[in-house]
Amino acid sequence: MEKVRIFATPFSSIYPLYIQKAEKKGRTKEEVDTVIFWLTGYTAQALQEQVDKNVDFETFFAEAPQINLNVSKITGVICGYRVEEIDDKLMQKIRYLDKLVDELAKGKAMEKILRE
Repeated sequence: MEKVRIFATPFSSIYPLYIQKAEKKGRTKEEVDTVIFWLTGYTAQALQEQVDKNVDFETFFAEAPQINLNVSKITGVICGYRVEEIDDKLMQKIRYLDKLVDELAKGKAMEKILRE
């Protein structure tokens, strides 16, 4: 099976785009980081290390300390796909992150984004 291009894309090249998308809508880098911490279990230092090492998405998620146990509560459509129906687990994690950042940019309350 051919490797999906996004899997090999450096996380550090997409991370600023997540921040930019959120900031355009009045949200902050800290809120984007909070969403990433919640999803992956990374700390601020560990996230920065991943960015500095220029890891790809596959490595970023493979090295994530702990994918949040509540990820199954993330539902809805992103990029034309229902996130809960994506079969490839890595693609699903990437789309979970996309969905969380999208909800942040749309002004959703942090408590609802983090499924608390």
